[in-house]
This record gives sequence, C-alpha cells and structure tokens, in this order.
Amino acid sequence: MLNKIVIMGRLTHDPELRRTQGGTAVTTFSIACDRDFKAQDGERETDFVDIVAWRSTAEFVSKYFAKGRMAVVEGRLQIRDWTDREGGKRRSAEVVANNVYFGDSRPKEDQGTQGVPAPYGGGAGDLPEGFNPFAEIGEEDGELPF
Repeated sequence: MLNKIVIMGRLTHDPELRRTQGGTAVTTFSIACDRDFKAQDGERETDFVDIVAWRSTAEFVSKYFAKGRMAVVEGRLQIRDWTDREGGKRRSAEVVANNVYFGDSRPKEDQGTQGVPAPYGGGAGDLPEGFNPFAEIGEEDGELPF
C-alpha cells in the first residue's frame, strides 16, 4: 500500500516542541493551504492541516520555523479515532512528517547566517571582502576544463 503526501502551506502558529516520557522530541503545528480553485463567490478556500513531526525533524522545525513561514511537508496521512470529554466518538486526520523543507526564502528580519542550515547559511557576509562570485574569468587563468 502507498500512503505518501506532500503538502505546502504557511504555518498558522509557532511549532510546539514537547518531549515524550522517554525523551523523544515531538512537534505539532498546522499549515494553511489554499485550494487550487475558487469557490462560487470567487474566493479561494483554505484548508488547515495538522502536522506532527518526531525526533530530529521535530527539533529542526521548532528551531527554524515560525508562524507565517512557508513549509513543504513530506510524510504520510494518519487518521486517529478518539473519544472527547463528553464521550463522543471523534476522528482526526493529520500528516506525520518525514521531512520538512523551507518553502520560501529566509525572512527579511532573519538575514544573518548564524546557526542557519544550508542552503540558507553562508550568505554574502561570510565571503572575503571584494570577492565577486560572478567575476569574469580572464584568459590568463588558463584553459577551462570544458
């Protein structure tokens, strides 16, 4: 059987990092995903999807993602049955994340590269003064390998 989902949207709140009694990291968050089509009133409808990430993925999300940040989540769909406080049977759908990727550029207020993983680290501030990665290669540099 195949159970794989890839979904992209903006976080609706900051991720919540918790630990199980055994010390395993778990993070929960929700993303808002606009539908591809417009409703009859001309507005796009939005789905709010609950996400659960475990272990190193949970720690990564809680450290580098915040409300409003675009995320691409790859994982599996999980349906859970549970009983509410009034004794009613309930059902919830959530995505259990295997991988979470940045879906946008680094936010403007976070232009520093300190502690940010690749590809977002290693910005222009880390290059030697006067370095131009787009400088033309002169003929005196020797033959090109291609």
